[in-house]
Amino acid sequence: MTKIGIYGGSFNPIHFGHVGLAEWVVRHTDLDELWLMVTPNNPLKPASSLAPEQERFRAAQEAVRDIPHVRVSDFEFSLPRPSYTANTLRALEAAYPEDEFALVIGQDNLALANRWREWEWIVARHDVYVYPRRGSEQALPDSPRIRFLADAPLFDISSTQIRNQQIKTYNR
Repeated sequence: MTKIGIYGGSFNPIHFGHVGLAEWVVRHTDLDELWLMVTPNNPLKPASSLAPEQERFRAAQEAVRDIPHVRVSDFEFSLPRPSYTANTLRALEAAYPEDEFALVIGQDNLALANRWREWEWIVARHDVYVYPRRGSEQALPDSPRIRFLADAPLFDISSTQIRNQQIKTYNR
């Protein structure tokens, strides 16, 4: 059985924080592989702000091409939209019954867990690896399936910051 971490995101755009964390996770956890799951439509974000999904997918592939045990997946592209994590995990379990799936999420996303569809089902069935994010110091839920990656590096960058900087640059 292969234990696969699912690191989902819009990757709009992918940046060194995503790549650095992906590399750290495969080196410092018990995950055998990490799949960057490019999300075509995050239900908590406006779809109008996204670059085309195939562009984001190709950019993510290029960004991690030299990192062993990390791959980019377009699995959600064929699923109903918006992309709910619980639905994706169910579909992955059906498609890959011999594998075990875990989630890799930021502490800032954990703070939104009460807005996730079927969060209780997710955390009851799947390990959730939580990496720290500055400004997200809330207490973690008490669950043996939630693993805080306290030693993970902090990357002070976000796709939103990059997009905002590009807007500022183009509007000069």
